[in-house]
Amino acid sequence: MKWYLLWVLSLWCVSLIGLSRSEYGFEEPIAEESFLSYLDEEAVSSGANSLMVPLTLIPGAVSKGAVCLDGTPPGYHMHRGFGSGANNWVIHLEGGGWCNNIRTCVFRKTTRRGSSKFMEKQLNFTGILSNKPEENPGFYNWNRVRVRYCDGASFAGEGYDEANQLYFRGQRIWSATMEELMSKGMRNANQALLSGCSAGGLASIFHCDEFKALFPGTTEVKCLSDAGLFLDATNVAGGRTLREMYEGVVTLQGVQKNLPSSCTSQKDPTSCFFPHNLVSNIKTPMFLLNAAYDAWQVDQSLIPSIADPHGLWHDCKVDRRHCNASQIKYFQDFRNQMLNAVEVFSQSNRNGLFINSCFAHCQSEMQPTWYENDSPRVGNKAVAVSVADWFFDRKPVKAIDCPDNLITVEASIASIFILFHDFKLGKL
Repeated sequence: MKWYLLWVLSLWCVSLIGLSRSEYGFEEPIAEESFLSYLDEEAVSSGANSLMVPLTLIPGAVSKGAVCLDGTPPGYHMHRGFGSGANNWVIHLEGGGWCNNIRTCVFRKTTRRGSSKFMEKQLNFTGILSNKPEENPGFYNWNRVRVRYCDGASFAGEGYDEANQLYFRGQRIWSATMEELMSKGMRNANQALLSGCSAGGLASIFHCDEFKALFPGTTEVKCLSDAGLFLDATNVAGGRTLREMYEGVVTLQGVQKNLPSSCTSQKDPTSCFFPHNLVSNIKTPMFLLNAAYDAWQVDQSLIPSIADPHGLWHDCKVDRRHCNASQIKYFQDFRNQMLNAVEVFSQSNRNGLFINSCFAHCQSEMQPTWYENDSPRVGNKAVAVSVADWFFDRKPVKAIDCPDNLITVEASIASIFILFHDFKLGKL
């Protein structure tokens, strides 16, 4: 596993100050958990200086019907704030894909993404959840909470499949969790940030204004979506992989009733599960953190195996140095589509933006991409500094990296692959 982690960290990206370290950690495939992702491995690993935080199951949640896919109670991990941050809160919504049909949801309820029976009893708090100022300068002494994800619909479903005993109760889990945290002192917050990664990043968009409504007007409330900007993009075969997936999620899990009426009154429910149709109408200040070449979307939405049956994209997908000119243009068109999707959103002074030219996914949870000396930067600022500048109104943040010259970048990292290969063989 150590070798795998080294390989992950060897996938670097270009920023305005040159090569900086990134991560290429994928979540589970769209509907099933076929392997433990790098993000999850990082979350459960414990080192000498790790902050391991225990799991708390929500008492009374079951009686409210706020349950995971299998009917077990939902949970969260909380580490108390201290000093000047004692009355401030970061609520981070966990990600982990979705389930879009009976088969995938039945499978999911046998995993930690669908049942608290299989959840880790403690998690490592890093990145935006770290309690060290040198790792998390803006929020290290706040109350920090990681909300576990076990519904498969970005905390937005409402329904029940009796035949298969599947509980689609994401919206109730959200409400029960917020009620629990308010009783733990969050109701007295001076400042509060709702964040989330991937499917949790999408959930932070869905629930941003709901989160704001929990507090009195005197509380400063903002939202952060990390890797939640999923696009309704065309895959390499001309199909729409993610749209087909989302249509199943919305229909099966009864998500429509919980989507914003400002969207559903004008568009079909599946379109309203895509964040670019929502973000411009959110009233609460929001920060979008995303890689321009989101690694999960590239792998699972743009170039899924079903869209490349003859393996024409295989070499390019595995190693960007092997991409031809048309394939590189395809990636650049995807980046342009992402920028177009946030154009209106970015015009608001209250909103923040950090889009770097990396093949990465989820940058707020992992220390190397959140805040270290060689973390990815745009305009010489790491993600953590940019988010803090925005939240504390130090300055506007609309950080968009220059487009990545994929051939140049991959040629540059070729020596890195060789370096780690020699390390693995004991040559270094």
